[in-house]
Amino acid sequence: MSGRILLVEDEQDLADIVVYNLQKENFSVVHANTGSSALKALKESEFDLVLLDLMLPDMAGIDICRTIRTKDQTATLPIIMVTAKGEEIDRVVGFEVGADDYVVKPFSARELILRVKAVLRRQKSSEPSADILEYSSFRIDSSAHRVFWEEEEIILTALEFKLLKTLLVRRGKVQTRERLLEDVWDMDPNVNTRTVDKHVQRLRQKIGDGAELIETIRGIGYRFKLI
Repeated sequence: MSGRILLVEDEQDLADIVVYNLQKENFSVVHANTGSSALKALKESEFDLVLLDLMLPDMAGIDICRTIRTKDQTATLPIIMVTAKGEEIDRVVGFEVGADDYVVKPFSARELILRVKAVLRRQKSSEPSADILEYSSFRIDSSAHRVFWEEEEIILTALEFKLLKTLLVRRGKVQTRERLLEDVWDMDPNVNTRTVDKHVQRLRQKIGDGAELIETIRGIGYRFKLI
């Protein structure tokens, strides 16, 4: 696997280690040590993934993540937050503003590489399958990676796109949190399932009136309603 990664990290020693290990795995890496230089790099070049530190000298990683998600050019760009903060509230906020994954310092190089590859696999699997799926007022164009509700386009991240499509394709069938973690996140089903809940919450917020079609099955998971 290969790809172009933007590493946003102000600790030079850590950045050097991360760059070295990513390059060993055939990734091309651009390092930015401030939020402003990271946003400048994103305007000037295309990347496959962003590794984003939460605490930077000039601006918060949370604000950078929000900015990335509001720009058409980068709205679906995968983001992994890398931070020394490990409290639950920080993880929740990170996911709420659009992070695809979250790695807490200190971490091993192997762990980071595995997470990067998992996120990139999810991104790739949510791309081309040249088909259009229509149900209720939804229209999902997989080849163009676009979602419409009553002809109005909804901008989703790659992860949100895959989550919505998975639920819709399996409509009428309950999807446990563990099953979704495996099939959508490519993650061990034994990890904290709060991740699934927060992403479903964000997805519902984005799809507006269509949110009522995603049912919560208490204590189990979610089901896309049959109509």
